[in-house]
Amino acid sequence: MTQFKITRRTSLIMAAMMGAGVGHAQTSRPVRIVVPGPAGSAMDAYLRAISAPLGQRTGNPVVIENLPGAGGTLATAQVARAAPDGFTLEIVSSNHVVNPSLFKTLPYDVINSFTPITVIGVVPIVLVLSPTVTARNVPELIAQIKSRPAGTFNYGSLGIGTVLHLAGELFDSEAGVSTTHVPYKDASSLTTDLVSGQVQMAYLALPSVSQLVKAGKLRALGVTTSQRSKALPDVPSISETLPKFAFDAWLALIAPKGIPAAMVQKYYEDLKVSMEDPAVKEAIAAQGLIPTMMPPAQAAAYFQTELVKHAALVKRSGATPQ
Repeated sequence: MTQFKITRRTSLIMAAMMGAGVGHAQTSRPVRIVVPGPAGSAMDAYLRAISAPLGQRTGNPVVIENLPGAGGTLATAQVARAAPDGFTLEIVSSNHVVNPSLFKTLPYDVINSFTPITVIGVVPIVLVLSPTVTARNVPELIAQIKSRPAGTFNYGSLGIGTVLHLAGELFDSEAGVSTTHVPYKDASSLTTDLVSGQVQMAYLALPSVSQLVKAGKLRALGVTTSQRSKALPDVPSISETLPKFAFDAWLALIAPKGIPAAMVQKYYEDLKVSMEDPAVKEAIAAQGLIPTMMPPAQAAAYFQTELVKHAALVKRSGATPQ
């Protein structure tokens, strides 16, 4: 009788450990991945490319839920409150570590409320102009902005506190100009106003504007990464004109704090294999995403470093907490 109790108890513990170690192979419950941005954003585009092969690897369908607003904090707060069972994850951008410097209070701790699974890759941000602006390169744009009263030129981004907003603040700082920030709720509305000339310029992730640039409806003046993007090889880096300007936007996958370490590692490995899918590679190339796929421990250390770096960058840009 005693032997039966020990064996049964041991088997239950082993079953729980195995469930935590291999993911959710015992159930077909969907894995919900929250996107703190609108459909069509870089995060959304990447997830839609990777969701099918990732679901095949994990044995669970991937459901994408877009929750834009407040610089991504609404979605991230919801994920922070979710059970750490591996059924709720979030894809985040650099905004995740920028927000503590741009918001006076947050309903979560960007480091201690989450477990990083991986830093997926770097996404180029593109400085694009309305066709109503005649500048053909960054030096011409700077000259035109300086020739007009301060604030005459405006630029759009996807909200106060986003990396797109911060890219504009940094450009103004490095170029010695003053432009007016106009926040938008989604990329579609912003690009519509750009094409019509309601706003003169914008900073947007490459996937949001690549087709409009190739169609000639918007003019791409530069990318924020230190090197040119393979997706838009003829578009120079802004640093070719402003040597101190360099701004990398990245994507990462995180989970609520408390998720089992074995499950984190399994997600990392499944995602890494899924990245090798030919269709995913093609989609990534079209988006201009530069894969990094940092292991979990490295990603956690990277978050700490980026938090410090962006705090200094926000202070330098002159942006103030809202």
